[in-house]
Amino acid sequence: MGYETLTVDADPHAIGFSHAHKHAVVNIVDEKACLEYAKAERVDGVLTAATDFGVLSAAYVAQEMGLPGLKYEVAQLIKNKYRVRKCLYEAHVDDTEQAYEVNADTDIDDLARKLTYPVMVKPCDGSGSRGASRVDAPSDLPKACAYAMNGSITHRAEIETFIFGQEYGAESLVVNGQVHVLGIMKKWMTKPPYYAELGHAIPCGLPQEVEKKAWAAVKKAIETLGINFGSVNMDMLITADGKVYIVDIGARMGGNMIGPCVIPYGTGVDYVGAMIQNAVGDPVDLGAKEHGAVATKLLAFPEGIVKHLPDMKAIEKRYDVEIYHHMSEGMKVNEYHTNLDGCGYVVAKGKSAVEAEKRAAAALTEIREEAF
Repeated sequence: MGYETLTVDADPHAIGFSHAHKHAVVNIVDEKACLEYAKAERVDGVLTAATDFGVLSAAYVAQEMGLPGLKYEVAQLIKNKYRVRKCLYEAHVDDTEQAYEVNADTDIDDLARKLTYPVMVKPCDGSGSRGASRVDAPSDLPKACAYAMNGSITHRAEIETFIFGQEYGAESLVVNGQVHVLGIMKKWMTKPPYYAELGHAIPCGLPQEVEKKAWAAVKKAIETLGINFGSVNMDMLITADGKVYIVDIGARMGGNMIGPCVIPYGTGVDYVGAMIQNAVGDPVDLGAKEHGAVATKLLAFPEGIVKHLPDMKAIEKRYDVEIYHHMSEGMKVNEYHTNLDGCGYVVAKGKSAVEAEKRAAAALTEIREEAF
């Protein structure tokens, strides 16, 4: 696109460094250090993607340098899942019935007796399903709260009603204060007690009137929270009777190939390109180009050692898919509990989401059988 790229990370071996024009070993949660580097390089735009941890720093740099960006006070709000839930509840954006914030000083045993079960417990500032779990009985709440608080930078957790429904994702981009909902995605998730993504698909398969309702809820949530700029990633649960519950919001692009593959293949919009144009204040191209159905599968496996690296190119050709991975022979693989345990992705285009999902799943099965 003709832009010079600079990236920061606390890890001196961060993989993104090799793809950028310049880089610096700076922790993305260190707002002042990020600002110092941005000022020294006189950057024209700042953004973060696929992680909540850089949202505050990106907003801070934009604010201090007068660049396009999310308002810092809005970034602070979005980082607190309980405050987000409270705002959405008060604005009647969805139908969540109970929500509480807890920390180390909370009397968990007393709260446990007041709740209606089951509930979902998650970090107030987490992402990628880390620290999230379902609780069915009062006796299990202290352990779940400890797990969630350990996954939180601020050691706080949120408790809300557990919704029985199918999970969907939504991706939006706010340009000049105007909300553009790019797409609603079907999601495959792990079984309880962990709730991590296993894949996405567009079209999402919802009845037209329910998808329309979901789009409206997404737009209203963004406007209610005052999100004035940039990408917004949202998770929703939709019940069999068409009720829409927003369960998580991130003021950044989603991960798991949503930006480079799911949205562009499924909607025709160059999401990453538009996000970058937005960040530097250039005209944003949201025009839809050629597109169709798309489905993805994460390379999610049980715990084990990669005994043999499959011929990925041959598998790509056999199933007409794209494979992105970081697997190697002898590599130890953790049992898949969160997105960080994944080893990569299979991406399939197709005439329908069902057909694309079948080919992606078949490729994943062959990789699993050959590797372990």
